[in-house]
Amino acid sequence: MSDMITADLVDLDLSADTKEAAARALAERMVALGRVTDLDGFLADVAAREAQMPTGLDGGIGIPHCRSEHVTEPTLAFGRSAAGVDFGAPDGPADLIFLIAAPAGADDAHLTILSSLARQLMNPEFTGALRSVGDAAAAAALIRGDAPAADAEGVSGAGADEDGSAGAGSAAEGAKGAASAAQGASTDSVASSVAASADAATDSTAPAPGASVEDASAPAPGAPSADERPFRIVAVTSCPTGIAHTYMAAESLENAGRESGVEVVVETQGSAGFTRLDPAVIAAADGVIFAHDVPVREKERFAGKPTVDVGVKAGINRPGELISEVRGKAARGEVTAGAPAGRGTPVERAGDAGEGYGTKLRKWLMSGVSYMVPFVAAGGLLIALGFAIGGYEIKTAPSVMDHFVWTQTDSWAALLFQIGGVAFGFLVPVLAGYIAYGMADRPGLVPGFVGGMIASTINAGFLGGLVAGLLAGGVVMAIQRINIPAVLRGIMPVVVIPLISSAIVGFLMFVVVGKPIASAQKGMTDWLNSLSGSNAILLGALLGLMMCFDLGGPVNKVAYTFATAGIAVSSPSDSAMKIMAAVMAAGMVPPLAMALATTVRGKLFTETERENGKAAWVLGASFISEGAIPFAAADPLRVIPSSMVGGAITGALSMAFSATLRAPHGGIFVVPLIGNPFLYLIAIAVGVCLTTALVVVLKGMRKPAPGAVSPGTAADPAAATADTKQPVAA
Repeated sequence: MSDMITADLVDLDLSADTKEAAARALAERMVALGRVTDLDGFLADVAAREAQMPTGLDGGIGIPHCRSEHVTEPTLAFGRSAAGVDFGAPDGPADLIFLIAAPAGADDAHLTILSSLARQLMNPEFTGALRSVGDAAAAAALIRGDAPAADAEGVSGAGADEDGSAGAGSAAEGAKGAASAAQGASTDSVASSVAASADAATDSTAPAPGASVEDASAPAPGAPSADERPFRIVAVTSCPTGIAHTYMAAESLENAGRESGVEVVVETQGSAGFTRLDPAVIAAADGVIFAHDVPVREKERFAGKPTVDVGVKAGINRPGELISEVRGKAARGEVTAGAPAGRGTPVERAGDAGEGYGTKLRKWLMSGVSYMVPFVAAGGLLIALGFAIGGYEIKTAPSVMDHFVWTQTDSWAALLFQIGGVAFGFLVPVLAGYIAYGMADRPGLVPGFVGGMIASTINAGFLGGLVAGLLAGGVVMAIQRINIPAVLRGIMPVVVIPLISSAIVGFLMFVVVGKPIASAQKGMTDWLNSLSGSNAILLGALLGLMMCFDLGGPVNKVAYTFATAGIAVSSPSDSAMKIMAAVMAAGMVPPLAMALATTVRGKLFTETERENGKAAWVLGASFISEGAIPFAAADPLRVIPSSMVGGAITGALSMAFSATLRAPHGGIFVVPLIGNPFLYLIAIAVGVCLTTALVVVLKGMRKPAPGAVSPGTAADPAAATADTKQPVAA
């Protein structure tokens, strides 16, 4: 951290009274040193990050941070506020404020700063020294961890001798030690919490902070003994899209762990991949929690420990119960059986021994959908852009390989359309391939992709991809159960399994099941094309109910996949585009309605919910239904039914207005690509207003939620200051 902070980046008399003003004051120092090139642009990035999740930590600490293209090098600025600034921490305002700036794309640098800083903040001597340090140079040295005792005369106050030297030296050495030595359980917990906060903003997996071998096996001097240390839990969270549920569950589990004095370290297996927990951390754990809706990758790493295995929403809605459950299993000595590496399929390794095949089937299918969604978004938006630029006749344009003129708009439109068409061509093979992968691990990929491509070739469509994936996974699982001579085992995964399974799946798809499935697909398409009047309106209402039932869960994904499958062709029917429009409109309703409700009747919601409401405006406008999850988790009996009513009305109105949509995603940002856009927006507005009214009425019939205060009402000053001067205990 030596070049990340200097005396010029320290303000010991920060006079800002809001988090925006505090960020601006510290950012101006970065601008003066040339580390930020555009002040307003950088502050906009900080505000966008802050809107997603508060950056306040217990103990009077605020850590606003972001990645920005306006940052030239990783930088840390520090401000000390006498009055305190509210950064959304549960225990009140922050008096120690750290603004962290990382260049765009610098994920590792960003998280390294956060993790290192979190470790130091867990040292009471370090935070005490920062609260009493007398000059900027000494504060910068303390934060860097390189302040020798001889330079600490600027530090005075708690713990110092009358001449100030002893206490200052102790604080400086404590800060330095915190930067270089493991701080035991509580350090790991807060480091993990801060890194998870950054993950939620960047939608990327991150190394589990505090996961070093030293942390797991060699406590720092003075740390509790093995018998006294807190209960340790490692967790894995994942969801089909790896965007919202994954990180919300991680944050929820970590928060519950801190509240109950339990260490929780989470591995988030999101859409961008994942970074494995250190084996030493897993080995030192007393229990395991899996909160997932797709197979846990490399689950055998966690075998032999007390384990709780649930869906990802349980991790969001009832983390405290999960922690209590795994502690109970540990007390009773209940552990999972050890599984030799390579044995069993990803899904068979993803649940308890008694898990039914119905649950496994859902996980197999959701595994395929989770990998397919990015192809849907990329291909669909490229095709929609091609139509927007070149008109619907662009689908008849010649190949850009044969005709491309750099100065012609139509050539660029054709290029976008044809790239999107190629991306869409992968939908069914990817769906089939990763269904097979969920069943049989990597050996299932080849026959799965082959079967999926055959399904596309024979026009068996989405249904054909589902069947091909299940067939491929089943065939590979059957082959793996055959006793093979030792001499052939080395070539089984590379030659024998791909060869035999592809041949069998290809035969079944071409000769046995392909034609009936293609006929069923054609019949469903013809039925959709025939829908009109009340039938179409009822279908829109049903799709709206499904989109709002579980807000990004399996039912929501079924409706969304049904819609995208209809437009995943070069010339989708008018009915298919109406279905896509209805699905997207209904999916936007819950987060927008919660945002509106927190605006018009804020006193019915807690402070945290009102902060979530600000982010829900952007999430809803972007067609991210998960933006309503925090509200549904806190009050499901009022929020979910209200959302379903509004979503059903919006879906029905969208169908009634004959709105069409060629893009599979984008929210209000693809309104120019929507047929009948004005009526389409009216349908969304009606659903949002109806859901808002229902939520307000239902919440108004009960007593105010605990902790809810009227907008503009100040919190109790005593409560806001009583606990702000000490870091949170582990």
